Amino acid sequence: MTPAARVLTFTAALALPSAALAHHGWAWTEDQESRLAGTIVSISFGNPHMHLQLRTDSGLWEVDLSPPIVAQGSGFGPAAAKAGDRVTLTGHRARDRNLRAFKGETITVGGKTYDVYPQREKTLRPSA
Repeated sequence: MTPAARVLTFTAALALPSAALAHHGWAWTEDQESRLAGTIVSISFGNPHMHLQLRTDSGLWEVDLSPPIVAQGSGFGPAAAKAGDRVTLTGHRARDRNLRAFKGETITVGGKTYDVYPQREKTLRPSA
């Protein structure tokens, strides 16, 4: 391995844990719960977390949900939502107000609410 390749590999190895910490957990979100409503543009039910893009009046939002195994326990799986569905989420928006990023705790679609983070205490009631 060349010296440059070693430096690149070492740098990448150091960056991975910090990227994982930034993605997982709740530290990047505001403490106060909020609500977000819009239309699903795309949705992924893959690991490590489900993800959707949501079109709202303020633009396109990136929304992280729970790992699929947790959400499926609440009944939320691939048959529950698709692109084009209107949804309302409760959860926490990014602390950085320049980002349109949200971590959803509940998702209401088709009049049914799914608690995709049942272990988390909630202060905001879902609405249809």
